[in-house]
Amino acid sequence: VQLAESGGDLVQPGGSLTLSCTASGFPFTAYGMSWFRQAPGKEREFVATISAGGGSTHYAEDVEGRFTISRDNNKNVVSLQMNSLEPEDTAMYLCSVVTREGDFWGQGTQVTVSS
Repeated sequence: VQLAESGGDLVQPGGSLTLSCTASGFPFTAYGMSWFRQAPGKEREFVATISAGGGSTHYAEDVEGRFTISRDNNKNVVSLQMNSLEPEDTAMYLCSVVTREGDFWGQGTQVTVSS
C-alpha cells in the first residue's frame, strides 16, 4: 500500500488550498479513505472521511462547512478542498486507509496558514 499526499503550501488566512492523495497497492474502490492532521506538539486528529463509493462523508466539527473531501475512483485519488483557512489549520496533513491488512498512512503534506 502506498499513499502519496501533495498540494501542501503556505497560504494566507482566509485562503484556499486543495490537497491530493494518490493511492496504490490495494483495491481503492473497496475502501473508505480519510484525512488526518497533526500540528507540532499536538496529537494526530481526524479531519474528514469518505466512503468507498464516495456517497457518504463525515467531517470534524471544526472543519465542517469549510473543507470538502472527494474521491476519483478512476484515478485512485482522494482530495481535500480547504476553504477559509485559519492559522489553527496549520499542520501536517496525512491520508489514511484501513484495509484488512491493517492501517496505512502517507508521509503527509505540510499546510501552513500565516500572513
